[in-house]
Order: sequence, then C-alpha cells, then structure tokens
Amino acid sequence: MTWLKPVEIGQDAQATYNEFLRDLDARLSDPGTDRFELAAAVLAEIMYGRPLGQLRADAPLAALNVDARNVTFEAEYYMATDTAAFTRVKPLLWLWKNADLTPVGQNPVLGIPLRRVLAGHVFRRVGRDFKCWQNVEFSVGYNMEVGDDVVVHRHVLLDDIGGIELHDNASISDYVNVYSHTHSVLDGPDVTLRRTVIGRGARVTYHSTVLAGSVISDDAMLATHALLRGDIPPHGIAMGVPARTTRFKVRDPQELHVDSRSFVRAPDRKANPEFPDPTPNQTRLPEDQEQPRPLVTGQG
Repeated sequence: MTWLKPVEIGQDAQATYNEFLRDLDARLSDPGTDRFELAAAVLAEIMYGRPLGQLRADAPLAALNVDARNVTFEAEYYMATDTAAFTRVKPLLWLWKNADLTPVGQNPVLGIPLRRVLAGHVFRRVGRDFKCWQNVEFSVGYNMEVGDDVVVHRHVLLDDIGGIELHDNASISDYVNVYSHTHSVLDGPDVTLRRTVIGRGARVTYHSTVLAGSVISDDAMLATHALLRGDIPPHGIAMGVPARTTRFKVRDPQELHVDSRSFVRAPDRKANPEFPDPTPNQTRLPEDQEQPRPLVTGQG
C-alpha cells in the first residue's frame, strides 16, 4: 500500500504527452534510428522551441551543444568504459540530463515516464514502473540492472561503471551516492570495479553513501548521512560513519532473494591494465593506536 494519492491533469495535455512518449519509444526501438539526431531534435524542441534544422541556422553554438557528438562525458575518459556500449547510450544520457533542466523534466507527469522510456533503452535491465525523479546521474548507464517498482529520488549519483543492481521495490532517497569502483590509496590510477547490490524493499535514505562492493540485503535500511563500506543483513538498519547494523526490523519470516550472508558476489575486476593484480593492504594504524596504552590510575 502506498501513501501517495493519484493526481490528474487535463485530458488534452495527457494525450499530447502520451503521443510524444509513444513516438519516442517507437523511434528508439527502430535499429535504423540515428539516436544522436533524434536526441538533438528532442532537445532543440524542448529547450529552444524550434526544429533542430532551424536551431542550426539561427543559433549554431546552441545547436552544437544539443548534439551529443559534440560533447564529452567523464566516463569517456575511463579505461573501464566500453566504448561501443557507451556510444549507444550516450545521446540518450545527454537527452536525459538536459531534459531534467527544462519544464519537461521538472514536470513529474511527463518527466518520470520520459525517464522510464529512456531507461528501457539505456539500462542493461529495467523492470515495471520504474520511477526516477530529476537530476539523477549515472557513470555509464549500461551497467544498471533495475527491478520492478524501484524509486530513485532527486540528485542521486549512481556510479554504475562496475555494475549496480537495484532489486524490486528498492528506494533510493534524495542526494544518495552509490559507487561501484574504488581507487588505491597509494596509486590513484589503480582502480578496482566492484558490483554493488541493493536488495528487495531495501531503503537507502537521505544523503547517505554506499561504497563499492556493498550488499544491502532485502528489507534492510541505511540511515541518513551514513557511510556504508560493507554489508547490511536482511531487515537490518545500519547507521553511522562508518555504518554499523544497530537495529533490526520486527518482521515475520519471509523469503529472501538478496542476503548478504550468502549472496554470490561477482568477482572484482581491474580497470587499468597497468595494475592487473588485486590491490594489497596499503594502510596502517597510527603509531599511537598500534599498541594499547597502559592504564593510568590514581590520578587527581
């Protein structure tokens, strides 16, 4: 049961939105479509209110920048990025990112279904009724696996370069960061890719951070402003920096799909061929913490 209520708009507006979405989905499903031209044309219309050809004649600088062939993404500089896979999704990510800055993206009744259409052509997998709010960022997009009824709120970073799984009914709150890669503390170019998994019904709450390779089990929760660098067991509530499981939800026994205690993890992958081996431990405790201090009594 949801706590949200339905909200309706005028039938004429809804019909126009539905037609736009059906046409966009159909054209993206056509292997003959030039995705770069299509995305640029949609952005010209919703950002500047004119056809792409007219924009190219009247405002060439603006026209160059609605065309994803003339821009770069951070991910294009990564060795770990699959160039062919990213080229396929790049214009759609550019459309997604820029549409969010317009009234189209800020309007939930159009922006959310627009992102749902784009996700179907960007993600590795996306389930039923994906709900994504505005200003969500992805590293590459094509390494996202999303189940049914997943919700991602505003200003979330999903660093999917190493793979992110969001299972059915998972909820990602505003300003959350989820990572799937790590850097060596001694050699920044030594990058390890680790798949990050968020289980069924799990909630990652406001302003929290999930580090690469973490597994959040079904029905678990990461508290506000927490920093997770490990796992949360089923029904667990983890809080703090670093996060530790300090409470459990009171639940009847239920079937589990993601259980961090038995979950089969994808192997780590190295992103830079100059550093092919597993990164060893590269830190130590401060000297004053390496040996226990003697107990001092009788003072005062």
